[in-house]
Amino acid sequence: MKNILSVLLLTVFMALSTRAEAQQSQDFGDYVVHYNALNTNLIPPQVAKAYAIKRSSSRVLLNITILKKVMDTPGTPVEATVVASVTNLTGQRRDLEIREIKEGDGAVYYLGEFPVHNLETFNFVVEATPKGEQESFTVKFRQQFYTE
Repeated sequence: MKNILSVLLLTVFMALSTRAEAQQSQDFGDYVVHYNALNTNLIPPQVAKAYAIKRSSSRVLLNITILKKVMDTPGTPVEATVVASVTNLTGQRRDLEIREIKEGDGAVYYLGEFPVHNLETFNFVVEATPKGEQESFTVKFRQQFYTE
């Protein structure tokens, strides 16, 4: 499973690297929240199958990871309570069902899926509260999706 999720993350980050405006993380003192969203048809079939992700150009996967900063390392993944919503430009809001994925090596990811239409733009709001912390971190970003 570790290799499958690594392929997923590599695919996600490669897809985002082609978007100049795509910010992939936000710093919150002792923590960094990494986030991205992409059409699920960009996910390799074996990864989608392993994580029960429906592949389609008209579905989006939101991927969130929270890392605690540790000197001289990329950080340590932490469990968190993650709540996310998306709002389109006409004001229609959807609360996303977020599911936690834990890997044997300690990696923790939070995934949510939702349908989209071609050229639809969404404002994302993600609230993450690391386990054992009182303060939550809010990440906001906007992204347009293409289905054709």
